[in-house]
Amino acid sequence: MKRHVVSSVRRSSPLPAARSTKRQLKQRARPAHGFDASRYFRGDHKLEFYNIGAADVRSLAKSVVQAHPDWTVDEGMRFANALVVDRVLEVKAVAVEVVARYRNSFVPGLLPVWKRWLSRGYAANWATTDAICGLLIGPLLVAHPRLAPSVAGWSTDRGLWVRRASAVGLIPLVRRGGARREAYRVARTLHRDPHDLIQKAVGWMLREAGKTDPVRLERYLHTHGPQIPRTTVRYAIERFTPAQRRLLLRLTRPE
Repeated sequence: MKRHVVSSVRRSSPLPAARSTKRQLKQRARPAHGFDASRYFRGDHKLEFYNIGAADVRSLAKSVVQAHPDWTVDEGMRFANALVVDRVLEVKAVAVEVVARYRNSFVPGLLPVWKRWLSRGYAANWATTDAICGLLIGPLLVAHPRLAPSVAGWSTDRGLWVRRASAVGLIPLVRRGGARREAYRVARTLHRDPHDLIQKAVGWMLREAGKTDPVRLERYLHTHGPQIPRTTVRYAIERFTPAQRRLLLRLTRPE
């Protein structure tokens, strides 16, 4: 009988690393006159910023992982859980970037945790939400496509960021020609959502679906166009020719 050996390796704690990372980010804070992130998050009044560029955030996340070669995705998640609750955008960003570096070890059990980040307000802005979708949820769905219906089901959630994730989280799989049924189901559910961040997300998702099957997207717009918010339509048709865009804008105009 094959025996399982339990490793006795003691891994370094993620919590001191999380505290150190927060200090480093604060030390790198820049005056707003060079780059004022708040201009892009006008509705997120509780969000704070260090005005650190994305390249610096990614570089810091890389250095954290390199400094702890004994970590697994479990330690990465403990590190992220300590940071994602912070009110500073760049602190949240490092949390997501660190976890993303363990993408080859993602397992389905991580999905409910990431949803809690969204539903509890830890990702209460479009940038953190989209980072979670693009760097975490998306790669997980690509590796485990059977999870797509679960994410699509978030489209009826009460939380704005969970609803946005129901569309944006599907995009990496949709780009590969998967989850088309789920994508269009999410779109039909969210067309009645009045929030512009939802309308833009749905349009983005439909545009990506159209890259692999433009005929289906055009047919969908012909069928449902008058019920689709104009913001969504404009995002969805960006890849069509100018003549096609003019025609679709006319055909989808509400009566």
